[in-house]
Amino acid sequence: MTPPNSPVNSITNVLRSDCLEECFDVCNGKLSVNGFPLLHDVPSNVTFRPFSSVCNALESDAPVHLVQRVQAQSHRGGFLGFTSDEPADSLLNSLGRFTDRKFLSIFRFKTWWSTQWVGTSGSDLQMETQWVVLNVPELKSYVMIIPIIEGGFRSALRPGKDGHVMIFAESGSSQVKSCFFNSIAYVHVSENPFNLMKEAFSAVRVHLNTFKLLEEKSLPFVVDKFGWCTWDAFYLTVEPAGVWQGVKEFADAGFDLRFLIIDDGWQSVNNDTDDPNRDAKNLVLGGEQMTARLYRFEEGEKFRKYKGGSFFGPNALSFDPRKPKMLITKAIEVEHAVKARDKALQSGATDVFEIECKINRLKQELDDMFKGEGSCFSNGNDESCGCKAGDYGMKAFTNDLRARFKGLDDIWVWHALCGAWGGVRPGATHLDCKVVPCNVSPGLDGTMPDLAVDKIVEGGIGLVHPSQADDFYDSMHSHLAKSGITGVKIDVIHTLEYVSEEYGGRVNLAKAYYNGLSKSLLKNFKGTGIISSMQQCNDFFFLGTKQISMGRVGDDFWFQDPNGDPNGVFWLQGVHMIHCAYNSLWMGEIIQPDWDMFQSDHVCAKYHAGSRAICGGPVYISDSLGGHDFDLIKKLVYPDGTIPKCRRFALPTRDCLFANPLFDNKSLLKLWNFNKYGGVIGAFNCQGAGWDGNLRRIIGYPQCYKPISGSVHVTDIEWDQSKEAVAMGEAEEYVVYLDQAETLLLVTPESDPIQVTIQPSTFEIFTFVPLKSLGPSAKFAPIGLTNMFNSGGTIQEVDYNEAEAAPAAWIKIKGGGNFLAYSNVAPKTCYVNGAEAAPVWSSDGKLKLDLPWIEEAEGISDVNFVF
Repeated sequence: MTPPNSPVNSITNVLRSDCLEECFDVCNGKLSVNGFPLLHDVPSNVTFRPFSSVCNALESDAPVHLVQRVQAQSHRGGFLGFTSDEPADSLLNSLGRFTDRKFLSIFRFKTWWSTQWVGTSGSDLQMETQWVVLNVPELKSYVMIIPIIEGGFRSALRPGKDGHVMIFAESGSSQVKSCFFNSIAYVHVSENPFNLMKEAFSAVRVHLNTFKLLEEKSLPFVVDKFGWCTWDAFYLTVEPAGVWQGVKEFADAGFDLRFLIIDDGWQSVNNDTDDPNRDAKNLVLGGEQMTARLYRFEEGEKFRKYKGGSFFGPNALSFDPRKPKMLITKAIEVEHAVKARDKALQSGATDVFEIECKINRLKQELDDMFKGEGSCFSNGNDESCGCKAGDYGMKAFTNDLRARFKGLDDIWVWHALCGAWGGVRPGATHLDCKVVPCNVSPGLDGTMPDLAVDKIVEGGIGLVHPSQADDFYDSMHSHLAKSGITGVKIDVIHTLEYVSEEYGGRVNLAKAYYNGLSKSLLKNFKGTGIISSMQQCNDFFFLGTKQISMGRVGDDFWFQDPNGDPNGVFWLQGVHMIHCAYNSLWMGEIIQPDWDMFQSDHVCAKYHAGSRAICGGPVYISDSLGGHDFDLIKKLVYPDGTIPKCRRFALPTRDCLFANPLFDNKSLLKLWNFNKYGGVIGAFNCQGAGWDGNLRRIIGYPQCYKPISGSVHVTDIEWDQSKEAVAMGEAEEYVVYLDQAETLLLVTPESDPIQVTIQPSTFEIFTFVPLKSLGPSAKFAPIGLTNMFNSGGTIQEVDYNEAEAAPAAWIKIKGGGNFLAYSNVAPKTCYVNGAEAAPVWSSDGKLKLDLPWIEEAEGISDVNFVF
């Protein structure tokens, strides 16, 4: 007999007590919510079933509190299904139509990447839409439709004629067919758009039982640290001497790198026509490796032959930091010459002899540059560095890095989900592997042309049989873990959907691979050592995130437009921010959003830095050697390599949800977030580019690249989204600090909005802090260190004595620099770390104090103001 207070009994009680009226129904060709028709002309083969009639919450492995929360809201949602006359492996069906209604959606614009789209009709949707939210002001509500997974099928939305919303269900295998769907999409209604996201994805989690929410998982240690990724510094030429030089440059500038990502280029890969036991030679640019396959699980020759101690002692190796750029520049010359030849041939030219000669000359020059490279394979003094026989390879390199750079907690490496871009080379390992031709789903027909897709389709994927997925990942990761690697950045995730024909379809193949990956993460990388990338599709989120807790929410940082628009160096940066901000709405329910790296010396580096400061995720850069703006980095990062991170992930403000901050010529992107003792709004001018569905690519809209005016209000912050922030949202008065303008304002919830004009590719950060009354006359609010973009994040602890006899404020602040607070009166005394100090107070309420960075105190200063 079940004990009266057991979890099972508690869930059962909730189930039995749920007698609220269902919000949705389908009747007479209409999908209605609370009696209001939302979709019209719903086909007769479409069904709606309440959540409780489809999902048995008792069978879910979700925590009891989550099941109870979902069940309490279950009347707000349910499932759409449809039937077809004939079984098929892909089916298209209308769910009904809507027009003249604002919507927000997310769609895949490449296999790997998704972004925001808005419109007013079902016909305005894009192909591969992952979800849509409809604004229903008639009910002061929002309705979400999420295509999900049922059986062996996954689904997505797409546009139909005359406002119809089409759902496309596919299995990815001609051997997996169906004609009946009971729950292929989930619908949910809420009065709050942010509650809508949490409630809807919580319901889907409990129903599918194949993934976990972010709230159920632990985060990787890198989430609040500063790091460097090698990609833009080296591309595929990455090798130990260059990595060492890069880490050393940060240390010499006074920064502790806390994590390092050795990106693509470190593995043992070759092409099918290469010697099966040798690395492919002289790879430089991304694209050259996309048909290569993994032929051994250990590191490539560049790292495998590294000799321990090569950078210690009197005979330490030197490295020319100009070398990577020289190699990259020469490789780009080769690439341009090849493109010129191909263009000439496409234009009907028959004589390209001169271009061929130029290509061969440039290739020889590149080969000669590689031959001239120094080696760290054997040049070191064994006695002076303490090397032992056999002290070689990645393990020796990571040991040396940690011995020299004491703050380097984590060293991660890159790999593709299938091993390398082209998978694993058949016959090269102990695993059952074969090259599988790629079949691209017709759902991707409307997506952007992509070199990566073209290359992968050209070469196929060397796929390890899914029955050996556990062995596959453990073979890679166990060696890495023994070599001092603590995590992985896994890229090229959505190739599995190309090769599922023979393996039970894309759902079953994905389950096998993600289960194997999850087991390996638990065994080798403490369960959390991963950043997922090129993964922005519902298959991954609904099947691959039981263990994975952090992933990219934008596409790659592009420092220039790969299609050649010279203004792309500017407008692509705003596009990146839009990807990250709106994808965080749904991905943030399942994983910690990662806004990706950027380059600190880029023309828009400050713009990126402002967004990273308040995004709530890790901060890492991809600077070239010698290409650093350390003054900018200091506004993001403490000397010890930690960051003043916001307490959750940043999201667009409510008034941005149905706007187009990319090319509507009027809207700012506004992001809200929390610090421990205040709220933050970031206002960014992202106008100037966006998706063109006809051209199937992102293009510049130069007429939109101009100053944009908007407004910011304290109520833009969704204070009720955090239990800790609710009380701050109830304050009667706030102090607002504008980071870029260096302005301090006083506002109340009844104040007019703050008007602001933001120049193109720039931003403003607004820090809101509740004003505290101390004693009979003093009013006080700590802003934080204004030399940091997220000044409020530097405040660690605040305590007050409100008694009239001795009003005082105690603050713990992390960091050195310019501390700012608001005080309507000058304090009588001030103490910093127990010693009396002399702050500067002015009649406008600014109270300033210069604070030191004290290494022994981990950068923490104790400040006491007595009034």
